[in-house]
Amino acid sequence: MLYILAFLISFAIVYFLIPPLARLAFRLDFVDKPREGVERKLHREPIPLTASYAIYLGFAAAWLLMSGWNGYETLAILAGGALLLVIGTVDDWYKSHGRDFPPLPKALVQMAAAVVVYLSGIQFTGFYNPLIEKYVLLPEWLQFVLTILWIFGVTTVINFSDGMDGLAGALTAISSGTLFIVALVKGQEPSAMMAIILLAAAIAYLKYNKPPAKIFMGDAGATFLGFILSVIALDGVFKQATLLSLFIPILALGVPIFDNLFVVFKRLMQGKPIYQADASQVHYRLLRAGYNNRQALVLLSLVSLCLGLSSIILLLVEA
Repeated sequence: MLYILAFLISFAIVYFLIPPLARLAFRLDFVDKPREGVERKLHREPIPLTASYAIYLGFAAAWLLMSGWNGYETLAILAGGALLLVIGTVDDWYKSHGRDFPPLPKALVQMAAAVVVYLSGIQFTGFYNPLIEKYVLLPEWLQFVLTILWIFGVTTVINFSDGMDGLAGALTAISSGTLFIVALVKGQEPSAMMAIILLAAAIAYLKYNKPPAKIFMGDAGATFLGFILSVIALDGVFKQATLLSLFIPILALGVPIFDNLFVVFKRLMQGKPIYQADASQVHYRLLRAGYNNRQALVLLSLVSLCLGLSSIILLLVEA
């Protein structure tokens, strides 16, 4: 019942806040405008960029109401998310006025948010090795590096995947739903609560962002979703992980992770900066191949769902 209540609180806040925030965006001229010759801009009308605030408020309110104040961990999660919301808003504001915000400040703030989470005690510490029947505790410096890389990486790949109506929201919903089931099976209540709250926020957002989208969440929202997904995995399945279960969150987030690894590798091979935006993600390739937005969204969602089911099967095999 607590999970159902958490879902309803998060869903209701996001669902009912998005329309007034959309109207405010038009008054402030905080909208994503079509730009001639930019393949990544698929829409033809200005779209509000304010869904991120509804998502953040829905998540934060539901998390505080249902989990209470758990000390520095709660503060770290909400403060880290707020950092991403602020720098994402600056980036979105630049884009709404036809300019590009430099990638370095964004990357530094994403790293800072990851460090805040690490210092709160939410971190990857090691794994259980069945071959030697011992828990392998990693050196502190390696714990730090792997934790920061995981948070930064997942935050980035979800943001990179937010290039087509409904896609980032659908991938987040499927991934958070998968991690919710995993956390339930493992008896990890905080992780399960975060996952169900994020699932509700993503579904509520999808009501307005499904093709044709009526609102966007921009970089502010996409980085926040990726950040929370990474924290859910760290606070859940990565705790007391085995060699086998290390692959569970990677499969749960398989579509954005594998697609953007390919994109990064391709950009490196072509000598392009990693953060140089282009239309090389899989959803753009599907659109160029003749799929429409809905078809590409359904196909990628099905692939993500299959990978999520694979991660659950892996969990059951491990058990």
